[in-house]
Amino acid sequence: MKTFELKVLTPEREFFSGSVEAASLMLSDGSVTILAEHMPMVAPVAICDLRIRQDGEWREAFASEGFIEVRRDKVLLFLQTCEWPEEIDEHRAEEAKLRAEERLRQKRSIAEYQQSRIALSRAMERLKVTRVKRG
Repeated sequence: MKTFELKVLTPEREFFSGSVEAASLMLSDGSVTILAEHMPMVAPVAICDLRIRQDGEWREAFASEGFIEVRRDKVLLFLQTCEWPEEIDEHRAEEAKLRAEERLRQKRSIAEYQQSRIALSRAMERLKVTRVKRG
């Protein structure tokens, strides 16, 4: 299978850099799998599980909002946060989920509601990725 260079960057670190066979993730308008020679594009990335296929094996990570740039020679992912399952504190993610759910139950402004909804999405996706790891 053909490969391409993938680089995943966050404000804190270079999360991943290497030659891969595929990368699957959720964009704001649906899911996409990038393969070698994919058409160039730029698109916003939604909170999701990022799946990377390298050497015939799939690996999953939690990915927060950002954007993807697909170039002819490489793919760049710029994300707010990206974590492997073993880097996620499951207890902390569960607490964040409970806090976000409580804030959603309270009557607040639209901005606070949207922030709480995003926080809940992040917590639930982190928990999903850690549970897949234990799978």
